[in-house]
Amino acid sequence: MRTTRLHHLQLAAALLCALTAGTAFGQAAPTAGAPANANPATGTAPANPGSGFLPPASSSAKVVDAVRVVVNDEVITRNEVRNRVAQIVQRLRAQNTQLPPQEDLERQVIEAMIVERAQVQLAKEMGVRVDDRMLDAAIGRIAQEQKMSVQEMRNQMEKEGMAFAAFREEIRNEIMMQRLREHEVDSKIQVSDAEVDTFLAAEKAAAADRIEVDIAQILVGIPANATPEQIAARSARAEEVMRQLRTGADFAKVAATYSDSADALKGGVVGWREADRLPPVFANALRKLSPGQVTPIIKTNIGFYILKLNDKRSLANNTPEQSVVEQTRARHIMMKATPTMSADEVKRRLEEMRAKIESKAATFEDLARQNSQDNSSSTKGGDLGWLYPGDVMPEFEAAMAAMKPGELSGVVQTPFGFHLIQVLERKSEDVTLQKERSRARAIIRERKLGEAFEDWARQVRDRAYVEYREEQ
Repeated sequence: MRTTRLHHLQLAAALLCALTAGTAFGQAAPTAGAPANANPATGTAPANPGSGFLPPASSSAKVVDAVRVVVNDEVITRNEVRNRVAQIVQRLRAQNTQLPPQEDLERQVIEAMIVERAQVQLAKEMGVRVDDRMLDAAIGRIAQEQKMSVQEMRNQMEKEGMAFAAFREEIRNEIMMQRLREHEVDSKIQVSDAEVDTFLAAEKAAAADRIEVDIAQILVGIPANATPEQIAARSARAEEVMRQLRTGADFAKVAATYSDSADALKGGVVGWREADRLPPVFANALRKLSPGQVTPIIKTNIGFYILKLNDKRSLANNTPEQSVVEQTRARHIMMKATPTMSADEVKRRLEEMRAKIESKAATFEDLARQNSQDNSSSTKGGDLGWLYPGDVMPEFEAAMAAMKPGELSGVVQTPFGFHLIQVLERKSEDVTLQKERSRARAIIRERKLGEAFEDWARQVRDRAYVEYREEQ
């Protein structure tokens, strides 16, 4: 049904899954000894504002919208919290997940909103901007994934009580946060050749044991620069979580209640991952489990993890498939139409050059040096070197593919201009090892990125000024 699909759109697609390259594990929310919504002056949590889950605030409500949290110089209002809680309740119910107590759920929601707000503020400070064209393209892709037009999606949202303008702003913020993360975290991850060599050797030794795992997680985070007392308190909290799981508590409900990871409000769901792409300490623990079991508590510098194995499956083909590509060595003469030389005149001149080359009245190299406007190749007689598939524009590549070595093309037009092309030679190259090394580098990078991202997100949150206001 469309309504069910749209609930997921509002909740999951608002996180812009289509635009974010997910890490293996969600970002860690910062933690402290007091509850996340504790009054800073007393260290105690505010009283439960009511029994049952609050409905989303009506857009026509006439009450004054109270401030719940101040994040640096911005506020999170009561209605914003109520609306987010209502969305999360929809998601958890759609997953058939038991709902945590209202106070715990509201605390988790507020913490997630603080993390988001702090990252968006930092993005703006660093000059990250998302223009309307980029935003419209992202929303168009989301609508396409939902098999709707943008207008249909808008109508359905407004029918269900969600303002389309608010949805646009959520997506804009998600794009800003993603671009900030790419700049601050992704671009700084380095993988050495030695790391790739070590990974491939280890993978070859364990080739028969490659699996994919469907997992969920609970993270009890450790604050940055934590004291021994704080670490002990978080360890005790992790033990309490484990105690509840051992006595039969629902994993998703416990995750939504206690986890400090960004996926807490999705019941801790991580989904399917290749075990090799997880940190080795996680992969090793998961390999020992049967579906339905949970790992012991795993301590990292981010916090205390508990993972649940929902399912696992073997990777069928452990031998890399041989990959051979054909390379083409070619040269060209490129000319562009200008205000003083029309496209027809350019094509006429290139045809004249072709005739001179075929009659041996001139060489290709000399004509390229004298006439080609491709500065990178003209000094080399037009030589482009060895080209892989996809290295040149489609029109250029199609012309090359139709030619035998030694042949000259007719005039070929691309977005860069008009070309006279000659194929010099071809060869096949086995790129199997190259592809395997690229795959290994991507896996190692993903492992590093997960922990680096969580650490960065925690630091951004810890640097933010946060003031909690009691519910009136």
